[in-house]
Amino acid sequence: MAVVTTRQLLDSGVHFGHQTRRWNPKMKRFIFTERNGIYIIDLQQTLGYIDTAFEFIKETVAHGGSIMFVGTKKQAQEAIAEQAQRVGQPYVNQRWLGGMLTNFQTISGRLRRLKELEEIDFDDVAGSGHTKKELLILSREKEKLERTLGGIRDMQRTPSAVWIVDTKKEHLAVDEAKKLGIPIVGILDTNCDPDEVDYPIPGNDDSIRSVALLTRVVADAVAEGLLKRHSSDEGEKNVSAVDVEPMPEWERELLEGKSGDDAKAEDAKADEAKAEETKEAKDETKAADAKEEPKAEAAQEESKEEAAADADDKSTEA
Repeated sequence: MAVVTTRQLLDSGVHFGHQTRRWNPKMKRFIFTERNGIYIIDLQQTLGYIDTAFEFIKETVAHGGSIMFVGTKKQAQEAIAEQAQRVGQPYVNQRWLGGMLTNFQTISGRLRRLKELEEIDFDDVAGSGHTKKELLILSREKEKLERTLGGIRDMQRTPSAVWIVDTKKEHLAVDEAKKLGIPIVGILDTNCDPDEVDYPIPGNDDSIRSVALLTRVVADAVAEGLLKRHSSDEGEKNVSAVDVEPMPEWERELLEGKSGDDAKAEDAKADEAKAEETKEAKDETKAADAKEEPKAEAAQEESKEEAAADADDKSTEA
């Protein structure tokens, strides 16, 4: 079954590019035609690139990797946060801080600071050991860190790949990923440079519906990768805790749901087996009773005959 259909791409406006005067000549091979001064993207190529990116993301996650979702433009912020949280992956949907990838050690220090601030009870002034003014300053610091780093709060290491919406706007993220050799999966509009992306998906990066659809496809690939990772053999999934991030709550619930269904199925089978055994036991009992009845009748007849014979003997003696 196809990951996404051409009709879904059309309905979401994935085929609309930029105006003809705002384009990158390197994108010419992805353009189908021009209409009313706007380039139309070839959706047949888009479908093929979606399948390639989907398989890459699924296999990356299945082997213990993680995908960072990046999209700070207004059209992408909601979809990025929603889909990344759905599959327990890190995301950046506000401002990209320089060094989020290349200087992750410093970013890790800020994440530790955020967790320290989260432990403070800002409502308990007396028990906090701080004045009201100090608590206000700390509260503002916490809000700022949550806004910029909340999406990567639980990230323990640099991601295995990044999903980027609008590679022109997120050029800092693109540059840092390329420096570290991290594969980039991204939407390529007609004004983008395809050479910057390892797994391109030609499409509209300015439409809310287009961005939401393609980001959902990426999240679905992550979900399938997570299921594949935890349904593999015991030897394959016993990787060291350093290499694999903790299982997110979404993933745990999904797996527990499946195991619950399996347990119910096994219980149903066990009940059916017990019912069959009970039925067979009843049938055997009836058969045994049927066999014993003639024997009992014969025994009664013999006892009657013996009693009659004894009576005759007694009368003869008398």
